[in-house]
Amino acid sequence: MSATDFTARFGPWALVAGASEGLGLAYAEALAQRGMHLVLLARRGELLHQVAIRLRAAYPIEVVTVTLDLASPDLAAQLPECLGDRDIGLLVYDAARTHIAPFEEAELTHHLGIVDVNCRGPLTVCHALIPPLRARGRGGIVLMSSMSSLQGSGLIASYAASKAFNSVLAESLWEELRSDGVAVMACLAGAIDTPSYRHNTPQHKQKRAMPMAPAAVAEDTLRALAAGRGPLFIPGRMNRLVAAIMRCFGSRARTRFFSRMTRDLYGG
Repeated sequence: MSATDFTARFGPWALVAGASEGLGLAYAEALAQRGMHLVLLARRGELLHQVAIRLRAAYPIEVVTVTLDLASPDLAAQLPECLGDRDIGLLVYDAARTHIAPFEEAELTHHLGIVDVNCRGPLTVCHALIPPLRARGRGGIVLMSSMSSLQGSGLIASYAASKAFNSVLAESLWEELRSDGVAVMACLAGAIDTPSYRHNTPQHKQKRAMPMAPAAVAEDTLRALAAGRGPLFIPGRMNRLVAAIMRCFGSRARTRFFSRMTRDLYGG
């Protein structure tokens, strides 16, 4: 699909949640290249401001930044002012929290924060945007899930469970909205070479998971969305091969395998 056709179907405005760096920034850049105007949400306002300056200078688009904590208990009340009367045709929800530790060693507040950002956040934003998307009869939603949603994994129990929530939510909304012209997709990504990945992963182990470049994930996903390949999409040929192989094994085997990989990757 050409950039013009993409914008005609999903534009003129896109909302990217978690756009200050990493994959969210890559989505913002990919959408800017397609001529989409952007509303960018993130907690770190200064980083978001710098992103907006760069995108405005590089592309003939409007960029609106909103400093917002997507874990905020009054998120639903804040959204109308954040979105204004802009005709938003595409939501990309990339914001996420994780905590890598044995379940009981992480404070309860960490687990609840994961639920707030990874589950309550996308649910709230989708609830606000779906009525106008239905009314306009075109548009799309991308929810960032993870390959960890395909089975449990030690050390990231709450994160994996939250991503399974996003996958099932996307599948359900895909069925509800497809007859209204609204495409819905959960992106089940593997490791991505983001600042968060580099921060959490020991340097000498960072290449083991074969992380994809953020720009590659964003492009792969947006092309799949435009091609109607929802509701679930795994970016990267190697990731798709791994997922296909793992489907041959039972739940116990998959969970043990990915738990060993997680412990090996993040165990220092």
